[in-house]
Amino acid sequence: MTPRFSIVTAVYDVDRFLEAFIASVDAQTFPADRFEVVAVDDGSTDTSATLLAAWAERRPGLVRVLTKENGGQSSARNLGLEHARGEWVTFADPDDVIEPGYLAEVDRFLTEHPETGMVACNLLVLQDATGELEDTHPLKHRFRGKARVRDLDDHPGFFFVSAPVAFFRRDLVEAAGLRFDPEIRPNFEDGHFSARYLLGLERPLVGFVPGARYHYRKRADVSSTLAQSKVDPERYTRVLRLGYLDLVKRASEGGVRPVPQWLQNVILYELSWILSVQHQAAGLASRPDVVDEFEALMTELLDYLDPAVIDGTPVARLKRLYREILLHSWRAEPWCQEFALLTRLDEDQDLVQVVYRFTKRQPREEILSDGVEVVPPHAKVRDYQVFGRTVIHERILWLPAGGPLRIRLDGRDVALELDQPRRTSYVANPPAIRRKLGHVGPREKRTVDDEAPQRPTLVERLACSPRVRRRYAEAWLLMDRLHDADDNAQRLFEYLRAERPEIDAWFTVKKGTPAWRALRKRFGRRVVAHGSLRWAVLALNARHLLSSHADLPVIAPRELEELTVRPRWRYTFLQHGVIKDDLSTWLNVKPIDLFVTSTNDEYHSVADDHTGYVFTTREAILTGLPRFDRLRALGEQVPEAERNLVLVAPTWRSWLTGDMDIVSQRREVAPHVLESEFMRLWLHVLTSERLRAAAEQHGAVVGFLPHPNLQPVLEQVDLPDWVRPLTFDDDVQQLFARARVLVTDYSSMAFNTAYLDRPVVYFQFDRDRVLGGEHVGSRGYFDYERDGYGPVVLEPEAAVDALVTALDEGLAPEYLRRVEDAFPLRDGRCCERVTEAVLASTRKVSAEAAGR
Repeated sequence: MTPRFSIVTAVYDVDRFLEAFIASVDAQTFPADRFEVVAVDDGSTDTSATLLAAWAERRPGLVRVLTKENGGQSSARNLGLEHARGEWVTFADPDDVIEPGYLAEVDRFLTEHPETGMVACNLLVLQDATGELEDTHPLKHRFRGKARVRDLDDHPGFFFVSAPVAFFRRDLVEAAGLRFDPEIRPNFEDGHFSARYLLGLERPLVGFVPGARYHYRKRADVSSTLAQSKVDPERYTRVLRLGYLDLVKRASEGGVRPVPQWLQNVILYELSWILSVQHQAAGLASRPDVVDEFEALMTELLDYLDPAVIDGTPVARLKRLYREILLHSWRAEPWCQEFALLTRLDEDQDLVQVVYRFTKRQPREEILSDGVEVVPPHAKVRDYQVFGRTVIHERILWLPAGGPLRIRLDGRDVALELDQPRRTSYVANPPAIRRKLGHVGPREKRTVDDEAPQRPTLVERLACSPRVRRRYAEAWLLMDRLHDADDNAQRLFEYLRAERPEIDAWFTVKKGTPAWRALRKRFGRRVVAHGSLRWAVLALNARHLLSSHADLPVIAPRELEELTVRPRWRYTFLQHGVIKDDLSTWLNVKPIDLFVTSTNDEYHSVADDHTGYVFTTREAILTGLPRFDRLRALGEQVPEAERNLVLVAPTWRSWLTGDMDIVSQRREVAPHVLESEFMRLWLHVLTSERLRAAAEQHGAVVGFLPHPNLQPVLEQVDLPDWVRPLTFDDDVQQLFARARVLVTDYSSMAFNTAYLDRPVVYFQFDRDRVLGGEHVGSRGYFDYERDGYGPVVLEPEAAVDALVTALDEGLAPEYLRRVEDAFPLRDGRCCERVTEAVLASTRKVSAEAAGR
């Protein structure tokens, strides 16, 4: 009897996941005699083939195993297709899991809807690090409500091209001679196969089955094909040429007919990923041949896409910026937005932020305030780059808000919009209609200056009471992390209590933590338990929030987001360290009013024209980090003869940790960390006999201080007797003061050591991977060879050589000059400068300063 379904799965080196996949197939409630598994081992080097063989021996009527030399996922699936016998075929991946009713749900749907040409199943994300199952796929809306058939020509927003989560009629696959193209790599072979299949149907009828649930495993070690593809140059060249362009050319029949809208949406969805993850392939900026080819392919591809479809696509990931890039950046003619958007109001300084975008050439500006031409007190041009090349510019202006504004660009008035214009919509959905036109709309958030809401909570009643408002009206609320302190916020708080008692300064941290106990003992009730009632009413009324971190628990704490009142604070980003990488993608969305910087280059990288940051001279201030004052004092207290620590302090890697827990601000360490190249090479340095002897000769000890995200490895690794494990419960500034030399990789800790004129060694064995974009951030202004405070080495023995030299000779003159050039303000007055900048930020900008 012909099976109803064939599951073709391509297996390569997934033994640690394969048993879960096998168990999920064995657990199917659908009769085992009505489906088959064709498993193709693609030359695995682990025990995957053995596990498959055992499965086939145990389930001979269900499982067939084919073996071949390694040739890639496409060739393995194609071999499986040659042996598949089912009416319908699917291509589940062997590191994923299907729920017990998966096949039964698909069968039930096909029985009820025999006209279906393809079945789409509900993809959920399985977090490998935690085992949690999340319904977070960007296209999850397609599975809301009941199962149904969608004609993609009528519903082009319901495109679906994921082969592992889809079922195809095998007779149609064979009639079309359809196979996966092994030349399309490192990704999109699924999309190409699925889209070609749909193009071959008389009508693209796709069944969406919410009850058929597929668990896509998001690997903790970032080892999946999809994750690795982000840094592969061929994703941005070969895939465009053989994947996207091939599809639109096939669909248009040589330009005779338009490309179907659903296929255009497929391409736009894929392009949205390229534009959003391209910073992770930042290393391609040094490959002009690759970028040239990418830009030529984009220009050709965009000629097939309808500008109206680009402008009105329902692909939510394709935000306005991306749509404008696709519409204008690879065109020859210059473009400028027809409107300028008023985005922020600074009531204290009486300034409003106005933003507009343009390509190629900046338009001539004429700005009028109450009929008088003005020069913006703060302005810049921000560049948005793709692979190191600017594709669109954003003009950011801070203008006087005290009179009517008017802006002319190249002699013509532009509309001034208070709300971001919505994308063009060609479909009006009932939920959207009800939200906009119904009698009951969403409740607006209030500030504490508004009238109290109906049925207020205790927090809201207290926060809005006149007495509390008056009590905390000028309060400064400082914090580092939820569970830790000992960073810039604590140092500034200590300064304020000692030197500026007239400032109403408070500190917050979670109750019961070591930081809470220590600070509460010193400062009493001035230290408030984060999350408490007192903290909430203080936070809602505070004039300023100052923190060394800008994560959501700091700037948008969940406890306050659930209220109908919102904080009124001005946020000062005190920084966790000196920024050397490009963190603009992360920081641009933060509501930063003051942005502390410490070196000349760091300041200019944030505030100057043609950087990636949205911040101007209004936000960026060159003051030095508050903690530098204490660091300087401690460093002066330790004479050279007492500098007895070789400090080994590597930073973390995104592929060695899970995602950050938003509540705790902590990350889980990946289970494979001890077997990683990272640990192997750092242990090579730590356990070096030459390093031990050199340290002993200078009366020093070796201390191992991994980044807070990697601190758990201290409990897992066996260190030699001469290496002392160090934690961030220690006084880290004391460690810097005692350090004779620091060896790190990419950590901003090097700036702390350099600040004290101590030598640094940069051990960067994985620099291509880290600086190429696989870790957080992108390569910034800082070049380690040109700007660093010590030698850059790539091999562990070279790191030991450099450490021994630094122990013997100290900071070389070349690096001392770099330190002196970088830090113009090593005078012990960083806290004072930050305090004055915060006070000044609430003063109105004079007419003269506004250029009137």
